[in-house]
Amino acid sequence: MNLKRIIVAFIGIITVLPSMGQASEFYHNENIYYGIRLGLGLATVNSDDPELDGGSMQAGLNLGGVIGFQLSDAAPVYLESGLIYTEKGGKGMYQGKKFTFDLNYLKMPVIAKYSSEIYDDLSIQPYAGGYLAMGVGGKIKNYADKESQASFSSSKFRRFDGGLTIGCGIQYQVLYADIAYEFGLSNISNDDFESSHTGCFYINCGVNF
Repeated sequence: MNLKRIIVAFIGIITVLPSMGQASEFYHNENIYYGIRLGLGLATVNSDDPELDGGSMQAGLNLGGVIGFQLSDAAPVYLESGLIYTEKGGKGMYQGKKFTFDLNYLKMPVIAKYSSEIYDDLSIQPYAGGYLAMGVGGKIKNYADKESQASFSSSKFRRFDGGLTIGCGIQYQVLYADIAYEFGLSNISNDDFESSHTGCFYINCGVNF
């Protein structure tokens, strides 16, 4: 995980907050909103192949934008999507050798969210849905042999990933935070006889306006 990128992105979010003002609150009678998300992902890869079984968590960046639409005037239910850059992967040991692999994706989430106001300007927003992702970069590193190779140009991993998401957000005025978990359903292994799936726990913050 590149700490410098996280700091730069966080400063960018803080810079735009004053210009949004109180009028940007996410009320139930609003039928559309836009959001910025910045967070930390703790990812694993569970695999039948011991060389790819990265069961220890690998930390990575989660950064992007979302847009949400109210589905019905009768209830505060929203459909949210967007485009997110997310860093997944895993780490572990194979035959006494430490390895890590970074799997970096561009992801499109599609979730249904229910917004329940529990106090003035404060709402709880549980959600569930799915995601589609395309691999855009990353490295496989063998620390014992001091070798590395590109994650998706090698014979190890497929670029496409997809799965389910469940989480819960909380919002006060324009400020937003959430926690979520993604269950990868797609087999990302290039070996037809082995199965590998991603998993990732997220902690995000940001704004809705």
